[in-house]
Amino acid sequence: MIRWRRARLTAAREESPTARTLVFEVPDWPGHLPGQHVDVRLTAPDGYTAQRSYSLATPEGVELTVEGLPDGEVSPYLVDELTVGDEIELRGPVGGWFVWRPAVTTPVLLVAGGSGIVPLMAMIRARRLAGGDTPFHLVYSLREPARRYYAAELDTPDPWLTITWVHTRLAPHRRITKDDLPGPGPDVFVCGPTGFVEAAADLLLDVGHDSARIRTERFGG
Repeated sequence: MIRWRRARLTAAREESPTARTLVFEVPDWPGHLPGQHVDVRLTAPDGYTAQRSYSLATPEGVELTVEGLPDGEVSPYLVDELTVGDEIELRGPVGGWFVWRPAVTTPVLLVAGGSGIVPLMAMIRARRLAGGDTPFHLVYSLREPARRYYAAELDTPDPWLTITWVHTRLAPHRRITKDDLPGPGPDVFVCGPTGFVEAAADLLLDVGHDSARIRTERFGG
């Protein structure tokens, strides 16, 4: 049974004007696969609890990248108030379907919408750590360049990583189209808001991808 653990914040860094990466020390952490997530639970002094799920951003250690939502119960505290040395409760790792294993050498297509980049970045980092030559292609859709997560890391040349940027609020305004997506062959992972994931999955099917090789993770209504 997956149990709750105390996690102490050891470092934090800004990823965008509204997002923050949090690095935790978690005693007896069992390890995890890239693509898995954790549940985070906050408890108020009056006993009220709020719980949300967040993807793990790296295959080594426990790092979460959290987008602050103005009406959120958990994310504003994690982004704006949690300080080094503070503790929270988390449970995980959770999930076994939306994962990538370094032993698999099939080319990979990653399609990210906004903060959906987080579990996909864990996969990119896992491939780099493994030292393999598996080709990755990342299609990253977001509002504008200032909203990019992991900008410096993704801008570092990588012969095995191709990136297609799609900016939805920067002229010329556009969404992902079939022209942004390579044809069938790679294993596909899609993560983002529900509407984005559904639209991306439809486009992937339109260009010939096998539905059995498309794995999706979505959030929001």
